[in-house]
Amino acid sequence: MKKYLLFDLDGTLTDPKVGICTCVQYALADLGIEEPDLDKLEPFIGPPLKDSFMKFYNLTQEQADRAIAKYRERFQDTGIFENKIYPGVSQMLQTLISKGMFLAVASSKPTVFVERILEHFNIRRFFKVIVGSELDGTRVNKDEVVEEALRRLFDGQPVDKSQVYMIGDRSYDVEGAKKAGVESVGVTYGYGSMEELKAARADYIVRSVEELQKFLLRGCEEQQKLTPFQRIWQLFFPLLLFVLVKAVGVNVMGLLLQTIGNTIPVGDFLFVHDEAGQLVALTGNAGTLMQIAGFLAGTASILKIARRTLSKAADSMRLLHIKGEPARSYLFLGIATVGAVLGLNMLFALSGMMDHSEAYRSVTEDQYSAVIWFGLFCYGLVTPLAEEILFRGIIYNCLRRSTKIKPSIFLSAMIFGLYHMNAVQGVYAFLIGCLIAYAYEYFGDFRIPVAVHMIANILAYCLTYTGLAVSGLICWPVCIVFLALTAGSLWLLARQKRI
Repeated sequence: MKKYLLFDLDGTLTDPKVGICTCVQYALADLGIEEPDLDKLEPFIGPPLKDSFMKFYNLTQEQADRAIAKYRERFQDTGIFENKIYPGVSQMLQTLISKGMFLAVASSKPTVFVERILEHFNIRRFFKVIVGSELDGTRVNKDEVVEEALRRLFDGQPVDKSQVYMIGDRSYDVEGAKKAGVESVGVTYGYGSMEELKAARADYIVRSVEELQKFLLRGCEEQQKLTPFQRIWQLFFPLLLFVLVKAVGVNVMGLLLQTIGNTIPVGDFLFVHDEAGQLVALTGNAGTLMQIAGFLAGTASILKIARRTLSKAADSMRLLHIKGEPARSYLFLGIATVGAVLGLNMLFALSGMMDHSEAYRSVTEDQYSAVIWFGLFCYGLVTPLAEEILFRGIIYNCLRRSTKIKPSIFLSAMIFGLYHMNAVQGVYAFLIGCLIAYAYEYFGDFRIPVAVHMIANILAYCLTYTGLAVSGLICWPVCIVFLALTAGSLWLLARQKRI
């Protein structure tokens, strides 16, 4: 949450189309230019008038000055009130003030007109500072307006630009914010399109006054009051339920397979029979099928909780990710994922951790006793989806509602590590869990952690199943290269956007 908010006027707080376009029409008529379609004059809303007259109608500077004089002749008494405030703006401003924020208007419109419009709509009282252009044609550039607004807003104190948003509907607002060194919030309910704001590289984009209010109030929403016991229960009840039902699913499938195996003395994919047709044992494939049944049962038991939690999280994250991430961000994440999986597996193998953990060896023997395609289906697709629904879908999002992002990432990854019940997988799951939760927060899309988890599991499974884990490719220089790729990719992601 940032405390200092600069608002553009036209197209952000009020809809001035009729007044501005009619006055432009009036000014053009004085120059002998007839323009009956007001919609064609919408580009005049936002940028400095002189620039617009010269750009859109190829007027000379003298003609543009004459057009501005005629424009103001009609605007100062008539056009100024052919205007309307966007629904919800007044209530939003009142709410922002009540949360201790400091508001200012930074507009390219002359200050005298801005003041009259704000008074007309009874919202002047919400703004500590009002800055516009001057009637003599000075301070018309948006960055100059923003800089002056900041100077007055901080009242001579050092300006903390990290605490400022410039909010507007046109590319000029975004460009002015960038030149002044502050973050911009573009609004598409005004006269700038999503495409225009994306092209101008707005830091954030929202689509309605309601969405703007939610965005600006991020971090200061009133949280549901929960006791420490309720918070712990909220986190661990889904985990306990998942683990319990998963165990029941595994055992029920095991009993079912034994019954089938004793009844049908054929088939070597799931069963091992003696010469007399009696069931001797279940194969590794049967064990994998039991795990699939367990994961599906466990997921079904928490699905209702997950849907509710993910729905709330999606509403919150959507405000931060309307603009979307560039393709290179997905590339960096992919490199980080591959580098982390290969680098960490090599690190554990080279350090001897894998050889010294009896529990880890027991788990891997079970996991790799199935045919590769069946093992990949279980541990590369079913398991990641089930675990992501639990650990990022529920546990991480529950932590995120009451804890800051970094501790939420750390704690959810720690719970994910402890869940694996052995040191090697626990440490690996903790580190990969941090990467997965970071990716979820960075991209704001639940499909991302699911994809990262699936890629990680598939790579790790193939690495061990194919024997590469004990091949000559596993050496310290290669390990260091992969870990360096991971660190470098994460650094590049962090450079593009802080979370």
